[in-house]
Amino acid sequence: MKHPSKVWVSRVLLVSIAVSAAAATAGAEGVINNRTIGYALTSARWAIHQTADGKSECPDGFNEGPREQFKALFPNGGSVEKTQLAYESMVRYPLDKPLKFAYREAKGPTALGLNLDGKIGPADFTSPDGERGVDNQLFRAIGCTRLFRTPDGTYAHFTNMWVKEFGFNRILMELTDVDSLTDDDDVNVTLYRGRDRLMQDATGANIMPGGSNRIDTRFGARFIHHMKGKIKNGVLTTEPADVYWPWAVFFRRPGGYEMRGLRLSLKLTPDQAEGLAGGYADVDSWASQLVRSWSTHHSSYGGLSQPSLYPQLRKLADGYPDESGRNTAISSALTLSMVQVFIQHESDTTLAAAKR
Repeated sequence: MKHPSKVWVSRVLLVSIAVSAAAATAGAEGVINNRTIGYALTSARWAIHQTADGKSECPDGFNEGPREQFKALFPNGGSVEKTQLAYESMVRYPLDKPLKFAYREAKGPTALGLNLDGKIGPADFTSPDGERGVDNQLFRAIGCTRLFRTPDGTYAHFTNMWVKEFGFNRILMELTDVDSLTDDDDVNVTLYRGRDRLMQDATGANIMPGGSNRIDTRFGARFIHHMKGKIKNGVLTTEPADVYWPWAVFFRRPGGYEMRGLRLSLKLTPDQAEGLAGGYADVDSWASQLVRSWSTHHSSYGGLSQPSLYPQLRKLADGYPDESGRNTAISSALTLSMVQVFIQHESDTTLAAAKR
């Protein structure tokens, strides 16, 4: 016979579990309206597997930036034309002249990302969770450049700031035909660009769930994409689709990344979605947004040499060959965080205004 105190503890635990499950169900029902739930992007970074000291993935150290290369190229100085303008020319046209600097690729067997081609090849990685065949050659290219590393990499810092502050980067995800956030074999996923700021807490540092956001159907039409998906054990996965991912660099450079065969793998809750977006980034659109849009000044803070990185992207490109057989896209992954929002379609907004 069980001791009375143990029986009481067991009953309390069972009641607690039941209450928690009921609360989760109630929370999901509260935000799923007409079998629909929406999320807004709050954080996005190019996925990099990092160890504490970086020696595992970067045994040869980190890449040198513009300041170090400029000093090595022009140790005795010279005219503006033959030094500063000459280096800026290499930034804009990195294939015109070969740079005589070694490039340090990220190494090791581990990387964040998804198995994009369904194969396990010699150049593939294994994820920290043990998934084999991970395709993320972009990690090799940028993993040992401090600009992209967290928590103090310049790009890592600015990226989250841009998500919160730039309306151009307002990415929304809407799930329709949703029966359950735990298991659902058939859901529809649509990406939009939103029009409104995200709802922040009193500190301004955290994005709160439960806000609303209107869809930009006029200027954001090219950013609307539909995908089929399913939910298993609370994880949403989608079939691959070509996506134009909206992105602005600072305030002067709106544009986006052309992502081929993009797929999502996101852990869903009633309040948030977190996980990965994996796909093949078009090398030229990626370089245009990130390599050529960054000033040499900002690149210097994170050791990003544009003349060194672009040839590396071309070298490591592993997908979507052109007519000559040269690969035009590089496998990559983004780490994403999203919060639940109520997405307003134009008809919803018009109807709400008419009722006031």
